[in-house]
Amino acid sequence: MGLCLSCFDCSDGGSERRKQEELASAEARTKAAEAAQKRQEEFEKSAAGRAARAQLQGMAKQSANSNKGEPVLKWQMG
Repeated sequence: MGLCLSCFDCSDGGSERRKQEELASAEARTKAAEAAQKRQEEFEKSAAGRAARAQLQGMAKQSANSNKGEPVLKWQMG
């Protein structure tokens, strides 16, 4: 049963390494969030972003004004 357990470092260096990994992970998450925010701002300034925003506003306006309590399909017997 000679398994290599190097992943489970029980010495003090393991906890220090874990702290460093957590710090690096937090920094990476922060950088990723900043990059995502920058991409979002650039998209909103672009023509595609303005078109998408206008389309969403148009859809919201249409859904607010559509079928005010009336059925969508009206059947007539004839």
